[in-house]
Amino acid sequence: MNFKQIFNFLAQLQVYNDRNWFNEHKDEYNEARATFETFINALILPLSQLDPSIGTVTAGECMFRIYRDIRFSNDKTPYKTHFSAFIANGGRKTRMAGYYIHLQPDESFFAGGIYAPDPATLQAIRNAIYHNPDEVRAILNDKNFKKLFPTLSHNDKLKNPPKGYPKDFEEIELLKNKHFVTHHALDNEFFLKENVVDRLMEIVKVQYPLNEFLNKAVR
Repeated sequence: MNFKQIFNFLAQLQVYNDRNWFNEHKDEYNEARATFETFINALILPLSQLDPSIGTVTAGECMFRIYRDIRFSNDKTPYKTHFSAFIANGGRKTRMAGYYIHLQPDESFFAGGIYAPDPATLQAIRNAIYHNPDEVRAILNDKNFKKLFPTLSHNDKLKNPPKGYPKDFEEIELLKNKHFVTHHALDNEFFLKENVVDRLMEIVKVQYPLNEFLNKAVR
């Protein structure tokens, strides 16, 4: 898989982010996108074997469009400068926990979990944590998990404990989270070496227990 071609295209797009340039380089975009789609499909197979909840999802269901919605944004650049996909049951539109891949020159990363859950899903997660604090703490305290994912969430938390839970609950800080996601940065070289799917799966395996916990809560 030609990740170098993806990075080269996206690097140029960062500089020439307008419709005229994009249309002139549409063939390069299509080649880069096809490579990314091949990569996501190659990743789905071992991922679904690890996490059966993913089911028979396809790369097309998981990949995000490169076109930005600029209707309500001060930034009027028309294109995203990254390729991304969220692999989960139901693809990118799911309410389930899943695995996010973000490819961008010098800013690539892997993330997992649930970002911006709807109120019912958020309530279900908080209830699961409240009733199973030891289980979730064992996952977060695992040495490999802490090494790859030292922080949980996007530092977007409630200032006060959510209603309905005692303030002295041992994991009250977890309940304040609005998102339940992990983040692990990946440099360009990660994708330019051989066996990228196998190496990424080693990271995914560490993330999986948290997703399993979250998905049990929201099913």
